[in-house]
Amino acid sequence: MQERIEWDSLPAGLRNAIGEQAGQITAARTLSQGMNSALAAVLDTVGGQVFVKGIRTDHPGVVAQQREATINPHVRPLAPALLWRLDDADGWDVLAFEYVEGRHPSYAPGSPDLPAVLAAVDTLASLPLPDLPLKDARQRWSRYLDAAEAEQLGGETLLHTDYNPDNILIPQNGAARMIDWAWPTRGAAWIDPCCLALRLIAAGHSAAEAEQLVSRTRAWASAPRTAVGVFARANVDMWTDIAASDPQPWKQRMADAARQWADGQLASA
Repeated sequence: MQERIEWDSLPAGLRNAIGEQAGQITAARTLSQGMNSALAAVLDTVGGQVFVKGIRTDHPGVVAQQREATINPHVRPLAPALLWRLDDADGWDVLAFEYVEGRHPSYAPGSPDLPAVLAAVDTLASLPLPDLPLKDARQRWSRYLDAAEAEQLGGETLLHTDYNPDNILIPQNGAARMIDWAWPTRGAAWIDPCCLALRLIAAGHSAAEAEQLVSRTRAWASAPRTAVGVFARANVDMWTDIAASDPQPWKQRMADAARQWADGQLASA
């Protein structure tokens, strides 16, 4: 997690470099959402609005931002288009995206936003797997699985994996857009519906209700019950570790949701 820096408090050299690339900046609005970028702002320029995010080049998180830049051409139009990048502007790595006016969805039971989010899951699952050195789901969760269990996560589908509602935008046309592609992953198609199900449970759905919702996605049709159970138990261990090392309330809710989900898997076995 990084502390957000207001636009006017950024180094002058960085602001000048962004201005040279973006054109004349007439206004800047620093955003409060998100945790991984020290710079996150909407810029009004003579050519229109642009969203910029940035991180210092000596910060470990710059690797995730580089992954986001690399995957972007392969996930349009689901993701806002990357317009340009500055890989070393006064010691900062900066990405500029098309600005999408929208709101973050509600995952609460009965939310009218859920069909659009489910449609985005299906859209992503239909995209070709790019020929890139992506993270592999078998390795990403290997710490919490034995070798045979991890193999069940293998596949040839492009995954987002982080369905935090802050990573989804619902514009006026109602078609969900997916942002913050820091962890593009290769794996089984059913993993993304599972990642969404966990977020739905944390938002107040029962495990059965969450699974019923994500079962509407085409990707869920390929989900073996045993593999889903394995993945649920791995998420219990993962989120318990995450919450123990940084006990923020939302992380504790995710750990609780994972336990609820895994308990539901055992009950239905």
